[in-house]
This record gives sequence, C-alpha cells and structure tokens, in this order.
Amino acid sequence: MDWYIKVLKNYVGFRGRACRKEYWMFILVNIILTVVLSLVDKMLGWQRAGGEGVLTTLYGIFLFLPWWAVHFRRLHDTDRSAWWLLLLLIPVVGWLVILIFNCQRGTAGANRFGPVPEQDQDSHAPLIS
Repeated sequence: MDWYIKVLKNYVGFRGRACRKEYWMFILVNIILTVVLSLVDKMLGWQRAGGEGVLTTLYGIFLFLPWWAVHFRRLHDTDRSAWWLLLLLIPVVGWLVILIFNCQRGTAGANRFGPVPEQDQDSHAPLIS
C-alpha cells in the first residue's frame, strides 16, 4: 500500500523515474480497489446504464492524473520518452508494446530522466557483474 500512496502523493510528477515495483504495485492496488468499488456500486444499486457505478467512476476520475504520471515515470525508467504512450491509441499491438516496456528492467545508473529511484537501487544492477 505504501507504493500506491507514494504514487498518489506524486500525482502530478511527470518527471523522474518510477521503478517496476512502484508501477506494478500501484496497478495491483488500483485493480483491487476498482473491483471492490464495483461490487459496492452493484450492492447499492448505483450502477449506470453502461454498467459502471458511481463510485467506480469517481475513483477513475480521481486516478486519472496519477495513472498517467506513473506511466510517464515508468517509461522514463527504461530511458524512453513518454511519447511512446501514443502507442496506446493502437488497439492490442500498442497495448502489448507498452506492457512489454513496463515489464522491462530500468536502465542501470542515471539516465537522461534522472538518477535511479532510491528504493530500487538493487533491481537496476546488471545481471552479470
């Protein structure tokens, strides 16, 4: 949960880098909270015509900027510009490319987007020493 809160505290931080763990823990907690809110919406009868509930919609609006910011920082960690996120406009293929980028190890040492995130020093070390 600390990783999730860290992303929310840096909700408009589009500069710098985000390690894999920060990104994926944010995504995991986000999915869990979305499912829980969806169930609460369904139990309370707050679903709209499209099937999405009021609480889920508000939560999605609340997370719009933090979600984009952590995506930007994750791509920066792999030494890629956030312009790569335009691939999300290409269904399936673009999504898979971004998924692969988000799964890759960040660059070892500082890159053009800043130093290695302090909480992720070990995972940026080269596999072969």
